[in-house]
Amino acid sequence: MDLKEFWAKTKSKTGNWLRAHKLFRAADYQPQVDDQGLISQDAESAEPAADDKDAQTNQVVVKTVQPVDKRESLERLQEGFHKLIEKLQGINEHLNRQVTQHEDLMGRIEQLPKLLESFPAVVENQKQITEQLLEQLKASATKSEQFIDAVAKIPTETAKQTDALVDIDHQLAAAADTDVQMAESFNKFNEILDKLNRSAIGQTDSIMQMSRTFATSDRYLKYIVSR
Repeated sequence: MDLKEFWAKTKSKTGNWLRAHKLFRAADYQPQVDDQGLISQDAESAEPAADDKDAQTNQVVVKTVQPVDKRESLERLQEGFHKLIEKLQGINEHLNRQVTQHEDLMGRIEQLPKLLESFPAVVENQKQITEQLLEQLKASATKSEQFIDAVAKIPTETAKQTDALVDIDHQLAAAADTDVQMAESFNKFNEILDKLNRSAIGQTDSIMQMSRTFATSDRYLKYIVSR
């Protein structure tokens, strides 16, 4: 049931209650008006009591009415009517706000099935993203394990490299000893070559001396023969 139907039923019930409790007044009846411009309840309650008494005694009772300034009564009635209009306007505005909020709520409720229809797609998309993230985490875990294995192998590989460097050091030491021996051999060979060179020089001097001696002998022999 919306607000319009509720308001219509309320007006209908109110009208039925007023018709059921309708009071019969004399033709010259004038209501009493209070300071706020509303009809006095004492005057309304007094009239039915008088009617009941008339019904019991079957006599006509004439009620004296105090003369009231009609202009003042009209002003009070008009003031009360304006206040009633203001209250009705406030009620109407409140009802309009309620109707607007109700329509907004109904619009959102109508959009709810569409949102629920898109919910499985969102869940599926979230599932795919989760699976991709899981695959990435697995790949990262595999790389981490490989890195850990490589780090664990570093001491062994370092020991192997150290052993290889020690072997190279031994080989270099042996090669250095060999180089020293070869250097000593080259030095001895150079000394022998120097001795041979000096011996060759001495022999050359002897040969030159012998050549000069042979030349002198040859000239002397030619001189003797020529005489």
